[in-house]
Amino acid sequence: MKLPKEFTNGILIFAGIAIYFLIMEFFGLSKIIYLRILNATFVYYGVSRTLQSNFKEGKSGYVANLLSAGTTAMSGILLSVAGLVSYIYARGGNEYVKNLSGEFLFGGSPTANEYAIGLLFEGIASGVIVVFIAMQLFRNKTAPQD
Repeated sequence: MKLPKEFTNGILIFAGIAIYFLIMEFFGLSKIIYLRILNATFVYYGVSRTLQSNFKEGKSGYVANLLSAGTTAMSGILLSVAGLVSYIYARGGNEYVKNLSGEFLFGGSPTANEYAIGLLFEGIASGVIVVFIAMQLFRNKTAPQD
């Protein structure tokens, strides 16, 4: 059984973000919130792979590609948040969250679930932005030139 390209590229997004997070954790950089901006790079990579595949297959409809790209981004983001929640609970749950960036969306000390929900909203928002940026870039590449 072959997985749909949207889910396959979502898994690539998850793998990239997971490896990046583990490297940041290894070097003690997970508290630096600004380094999470680079997560968008992995989302863009997966979304652009989906869009490239769609255009190679002759699918050039804006709405169809928008839904396909959105599905890719959301699957990667959901897998990433689920993976992080698993990692947080494996490392000690609410106590481990204190080791992560405290400035993230909350002023106090969030629980593991609050942290995950905050990350989910942040991921969805950034995913939507990345999808629209990718759609505009691909639209410009495929638009007929005068």
